[in-house]
Order: sequence, then C-alpha cells, then structure tokens
Amino acid sequence: MSDNSKAKTIGELRDSGYEVLPVKQEVRRNLIRKIEAGEEMFPDIIGFDESVIPQLENAILAGQDLILLGERGQAKSRLIRNIVTLLDEEIPAIEGCELNDDPFDPICKSCQSRIAENGDEVEVRWIPRDHRYSEKLATPDITVADLIGEIDPIKVAEGRYLSDELTIHYGLIPRTNRGIFCINELPDLSERIQVSLFNLMQERDVQIKGYQIMLPLDVFLVCSANPEDYTNRGRIVTPLKDRYGAQIRTHYPRSLEEEIDIVEQEHSSFPDTNEVVSVPQYMKEVIAEFTSLARRSPEINQRSGVSLRVSIANYETIVGNAFKRSLRLRERAAPRVSDLPAIVASTTGKVEMESVEEGREYKVVDDLIKKAVLNTFGRYFNPREFTDVLARFEEGLVIETGADVQSDAYTSKLSQMANLSEMVERIEPSDDPASIASAIELILEGLHLNRRLNRDQSGGTYVYSS
Repeated sequence: MSDNSKAKTIGELRDSGYEVLPVKQEVRRNLIRKIEAGEEMFPDIIGFDESVIPQLENAILAGQDLILLGERGQAKSRLIRNIVTLLDEEIPAIEGCELNDDPFDPICKSCQSRIAENGDEVEVRWIPRDHRYSEKLATPDITVADLIGEIDPIKVAEGRYLSDELTIHYGLIPRTNRGIFCINELPDLSERIQVSLFNLMQERDVQIKGYQIMLPLDVFLVCSANPEDYTNRGRIVTPLKDRYGAQIRTHYPRSLEEEIDIVEQEHSSFPDTNEVVSVPQYMKEVIAEFTSLARRSPEINQRSGVSLRVSIANYETIVGNAFKRSLRLRERAAPRVSDLPAIVASTTGKVEMESVEEGREYKVVDDLIKKAVLNTFGRYFNPREFTDVLARFEEGLVIETGADVQSDAYTSKLSQMANLSEMVERIEPSDDPASIASAIELILEGLHLNRRLNRDQSGGTYVYSS
C-alpha cells in the first residue's frame, strides 16, 4: 500500500474495510501463510529445524505466551526477535496515542475522549513492525513503574488531579500494546516484580497503583531464561511460570556442520582481510571441534554452558592472526595450527572453569586444542598411511613451522617428504601456498599427537623431527 492510498483517518480506515486483529492472531495468521506457502519460518536460524522451530510453531498456532529456556549463546534472543517478522508490515493506530490504540476500540481515556468529540475525523498513523517490539533485560533495579507505569509528577504540576487517569506515565509494557514484549533472563527479575505480571498473563490487563482502572492490553509476552538461574541467581515464581503456555528448550548445535554454518554466518568480516585470507575447511572443523570438546569437558562448568560465541570469537581470532602474518610477510595467508594458541585469549573469558587454580585455564585450553587437532586429523587420515613420510624423518629430515614462517618454506620441503603432497591434496586441492602450508601443519601436528613425530618448541616456532 502506497503512502497516498493509506487511510489517514478512522473514517477512511473504516471505509477501506480494514480488519484489526489481536497481535497473537496476526502472528498466527502470518505463520499459517508461511506454512501453506512452504516457506521457512526463520531462514537465518540454523540447527533448530527439527527441534525448537516445530515447538515454537505449535505455541504460536495455539496462541500461547512462551519461555525460551537454554544456556547462554543458544540464539534465544535472536529467535524472539525473529518472531517480529511474523507481524504485519505495518498497522494503523490512533495518532499521538502512547498505547498504540486500536482505532476502532481504544483503551486509553485520552483516545476515547478524542473519538467522542471528533468521531471518524480522528487521525491515524501507521506503525511499522519493528516499532512494535520492546525488550527489557531483567536487572535488580527494575521497578513496577518501569514495566507497568507510575504517576507523572510533571503532569500533576501542570494542574491535573491525582485521580485523573491522564496523570499516569505508562511503562514499557503498555507502550508495547498491540506488539511483542520480551523479558530477557526472567529469573533475574525480583519475585515482587514477577508478581506484577500475573494479571497481564492471565486476565490480559494491567492495574496501575492508586487508580481504579484496568487496561486490557493486547501483548504477546515472550521471555528467555537460563536453567542455571533457577538454582543460583533467582527463579521464576510458580504462578507466573504456570501462566506461560509453552516452555521451549533450546540447545547448542548438534553437529560440526551446523556449528561451522553458524560461525560463517555470524563472524565479523572485513574486506581487506577477505582479500588475502582464506580459511580451509579443516581449520573450521578444528574450531568447531574445540567448542564441542569444551561442552563435554569436566574441567569446564557445564551448567553455565559454552556459548556459540566461543566458536565465533575463536574463528575471528585465527583469521586475525593469519591476516597479521599476511601483513608482515606480504603474502596471502590461511590460518594454521600454529595460530591456535592465540585462541586462549578469546576462550578464557567466555567459559567458567571448575578449578580456580592460578593459570589452570591455559592448560585446559591447550589440551582442548590438541584434542581438536587430533580428532580433525583422524577424520581425514590414518597414521599408518604415512610410513614413507616418517621414513624421511628417520633419515634426518627436520621441518620448522610457526605462525611467522613464510608459506614458501613449507612448499619447498614437499619434495623431500615422500608422498606427503598426495596427503595434502586429500584435504587441500588448491595450489595456494598458504593453504598448502596450513595443511602440512595439520598433518605434522596430527602425526606428533599420534606419537609418530617429535616436536620441540623454541619461542614461536615448532621443530618436527624423528
């Protein structure tokens, strides 16, 4: 609908035949259209197609408020914000109304008075869908006034009586009338504030203290929660939890492929880096494998979870380290095994260790790196395939690697390493020296971790020998 064809008054809107739907019915109708058209509900959400999304669809079709329950970094907030795409592109509301009032059935006294005086001549405005979503992070300083409303002393000073409904300053929830309201980390909300939501959840209204008024709000209420919060920092009071229609459990990616797809979608990208740095598939697998191992490690607190942000930050770190090498050596670059120690900095701040021993976290991360490299190597190779290569090392071959070693230094040694070039081609079919260097490092480190080669470290370089 063009701007010129949009109704500008209640009368024009009525004549156009426009039908106003409650927000849950609106979202439900648009979901039904997507399902009938065979469209994906949320195309940018990866890994939930067979688990979370079907439950979310059921909740919306049933017209239920819902809780998304899961550890940190499981895309709970993104899921909630994606529900906004199921709203109509825009809807009409009475011009100047704080509560986005339905032009045909206003709930605030001001709009009711305007319609009583001017009837169908009252103007309407069109609200885009992204203006119909609000969220609040639960913190200890939140008050009922923030969410519901409070007396506005300025309006009182202007001459209104305290008994006048127009002295109210509405909170976030009334201002999201006819929209979606989200509370992130609901258990962190004090129990007193949670109780204030009872009426909104069941009777679909709010009551503002000191006033004999009830606002029949039209709000789709969604929240997120971390299971740890139920026992450590707070809890959802039982009557409130009972009022939510659905509690949907989110989860971390269930395969390396899903983890890699999410990382590739979410990582920060820079044009100058993309021009000179390419990331081999096996290095992506190492990063995803590292996170997968961390989620099973007894050394890491699993109650708080290992966020997807660990994989994303670690991927960005090794790409950044490779880009730095490109700048210093003036060549193309690809992340290598020798870049992996850099992920200590991007990991330790995102996980909670079970042990508080000084410096222990560095040992835990280093062990996980080694296991990730070993498992990735094992998916492509068997150490027994390298008999000829190992024979060259026994004859005295020595290879020096490192984050600051030029790629040509690796490719120039290929002819001395028997059939290693065939093994490299298995995982790196390109003739890019940077990628070949990365593949050689993965193979050498894999042989070392399988106890087929010795490795000595001197500063930032690694020396592999028999």
